[in-house]
Amino acid sequence: MTVTAVHHLNCGTMSLVATIGERLAPRRIVAHCLLVERDAGLVLVDTGFGMGDVRNPKRLTPSSRMLLRPRLVEEETAVAQVRALGHDPADVTDVVLTHMDFDHVGGLGDFPQATVHVYAAELDAATHPRLRERARYIEAMWAHGPRWRPLSEAGDDWNGLTSVTALDDDVLLLPLHGHTRGHCGVAVRRPAGEGGWLLHAGDCYFDAREAHEPPACAPGLALFQRMMATDHRKRIANLERVRELRSAHTGDVDVFCAHAAADFDRF
Repeated sequence: MTVTAVHHLNCGTMSLVATIGERLAPRRIVAHCLLVERDAGLVLVDTGFGMGDVRNPKRLTPSSRMLLRPRLVEEETAVAQVRALGHDPADVTDVVLTHMDFDHVGGLGDFPQATVHVYAAELDAATHPRLRERARYIEAMWAHGPRWRPLSEAGDDWNGLTSVTALDDDVLLLPLHGHTRGHCGVAVRRPAGEGGWLLHAGDCYFDAREAHEPPACAPGLALFQRMMATDHRKRIANLERVRELRSAHTGDVDVFCAHAAADFDRF
C-alpha cells in the first residue's frame, strides 16, 4: 500500500485553564488526529469528539465537561473534516486508536463501517473497566457495535522500540502503556517524496517540551498526567523511550502527542 497524503486534524479543542489556572496549564488543548490517504482507502488515527458528542454533550460526564471545557462543534469533528477534504466518510476503512479515552473515540459512531484496530488490553480495559477506570470510558461511544480488531503485541522492533504490531508496512502500533492499560503510539510512513515517519505518541505526554532535552512540562499538566495514569512509572519509562527515539532519529521520525497545541500548529 502507498501513503499519498497525511492530514493533521484537530478533532476537539479543550482548555484546562478555568479549572487549573492560566499559570499552570496551556490555554488551548487539542485532539490531534491523523487522516491517512492510501490507495487502499482512508485510515484515521484516533477520532477525537464526534457528532454524538455535538448532539448530546451530556453523554460526557459533568466532571469531564467542567474539567476540559470541550468546544464540541460540528466543524471540528473528524467526519466533517473528512467531507471538507473532499472524501466520503464511507471511504474510511480503518480507525487506529492510541487508546479509548472518551476524547479519542467520540467519533467512532461516525464511521460505522470502519474496522477499529486497538490493543486487546485497551479494549478489555474499556469494556471491563476497573473501578478507577470507569470515568474515562464511555460505552455509548461504541454502542453501534464497531468491527473491532483487537491486536496483541508482536515481537518486531522499530527504531529501538520493541513488540511493534504492524497494521501494514505503512502503519505501526507501538506499545507505550502507562496512561492507560493498552495505550500505544502509532507510526505512519510519510508520503513518497517526503521520507521518514510520523509518530503519534497519543497521551504518552501532554506538553510538547516533554519530548525534548531537557524536558519541561506545565505544572498543571504534570499533575493531570499523574492523576490520569493507570501506571505512572510505566508511563514515565515509555516517555523516556520516546524521548530517546526522537533524539536518535531527528529528521527521520517526527514525534508529536495528542493534546499539545504547539505540536498541532507546526503541522
